[in-house]
Amino acid sequence: MTVLLGTLMIPSAFAQIQSGGVDKPGTWYVGEGLKQGDYFSYNMCHVDYKECAQFGLDMWIKGDKQVGSETKWLAEVVVYDGNKVIVGEMELGKIAPEPTGGSPELGVYRGAFKSSVAWLSAFATSDGSAGGKGPKAFSATSWGKIGNIGGEQVLPMKIETITVQSGTWDTVQIGWKTGGYSSKVWIVDEFPFPVKAHTLTHVSEGIPPAEYKFELLKYQENVSTSPFSGIVSTVDTFSAQGCDTSFERDTQVKKATKNFAYQIHVFYGPEDPVQGCEMQWLIKFISKFDDTEFLNQVQFDVLVVDDNLTPLRSLAQEEGRQYLYSPSGQYILDMVVKEKPGTANYVIWIYGLAPEGLVPSTQDDYLEIPITIYGDGSTVTPPVSTTQKIPEWIKNNAGWWADGAIDDNSFVQGIQFLIKEGIMQIPPTAQGTGSSNEIPSWIKQNAAWWADGAIDDNSFVQGIQFLIKEGIMSISS
Repeated sequence: MTVLLGTLMIPSAFAQIQSGGVDKPGTWYVGEGLKQGDYFSYNMCHVDYKECAQFGLDMWIKGDKQVGSETKWLAEVVVYDGNKVIVGEMELGKIAPEPTGGSPELGVYRGAFKSSVAWLSAFATSDGSAGGKGPKAFSATSWGKIGNIGGEQVLPMKIETITVQSGTWDTVQIGWKTGGYSSKVWIVDEFPFPVKAHTLTHVSEGIPPAEYKFELLKYQENVSTSPFSGIVSTVDTFSAQGCDTSFERDTQVKKATKNFAYQIHVFYGPEDPVQGCEMQWLIKFISKFDDTEFLNQVQFDVLVVDDNLTPLRSLAQEEGRQYLYSPSGQYILDMVVKEKPGTANYVIWIYGLAPEGLVPSTQDDYLEIPITIYGDGSTVTPPVSTTQKIPEWIKNNAGWWADGAIDDNSFVQGIQFLIKEGIMQIPPTAQGTGSSNEIPSWIKQNAAWWADGAIDDNSFVQGIQFLIKEGIMSISS
């Protein structure tokens, strides 16, 4: 629809521009009032870092730093990220206090700070001579448009008194719409950074996950000496202990979960974890039907269990959370190995798929990953597997069957051979009574993984056992 004014045709979108502004004199910009000796402590997260897993960031404005012809703020920073402590420096611009350099180990945290605590500097800076930025009036109907889909207006919404851990603040709420939901940032006149935020990513459907969240935990002025004296980075502590601190996540495990509800692809390092040292996991949750499809909104935990699956340790609880959460199906986990030398049973326990805060309706499932743990300077001999190796020709059959080169009957004959030779133990009464004669396509996918070496013999045997017991695959005696 268009609106006709004389001979001009004005698109109706002009009528959709949102109008904001609050009844408060004055202006604000990011960095307003920032000075040497200011100390800030934030609890924060950003979607680009571990999908908004929380970490703490403490910052002290040490003074000025000359970088070429530009004078910047130099800030000392300590990050508390789960079991890790990272100590370093960060350079902040004077016109807009965005991080522009500093210690390499703070790189991902600088990015999170820039895209959250300092994000409004995209609209409000101390210099209005370029790009229509500069200080913004609280009474302005709009501060500008966000860059993602829809181009929604960033607006002063209302005056609000809020209480956070650092105290009670008289704020102006800045907000914008994201797919029908409101993103909000609370700012304070003559205070450099927002004191709170809860913003959302833009999604086409469903409940949007958080883009970033933060809260000011503590603020102090005129701090004359470094508040971080004596704090040592975890990586330095690990190095002093003789731990490997430059490892890669090279060890891979790719298996279906116990009840075949999901498949999980894990990359971890170091290959030989040492008690008291760091270990890192990259966990990918993948559809059992499609090897390229990541699962969304996964609620899970990483546990250490005994032989009876009784939990001895929960990584979620160590982070003060009920469960770990991955909106996109990928998750990076840092941990300290506390398990004694020997075999530790790590378990990825999946509660189900549901938005954060909602209880999944599906049954739990899990994948157990035994890992040999070493002591400082010690060696541990891994237990010898007692599982008989499956002949190579059976693996070739599985690959051909998955590719459609041989039919179902030929593959089943190979399985019968495994049972006859005692490689696969199936009790006589274990045969299921399923009515379908068609073998599902995801079973062929399992066979393809096994033929390619992506899953081991034990996993393949367990899968076939499950299919027979459930009556999905019929095997005559």
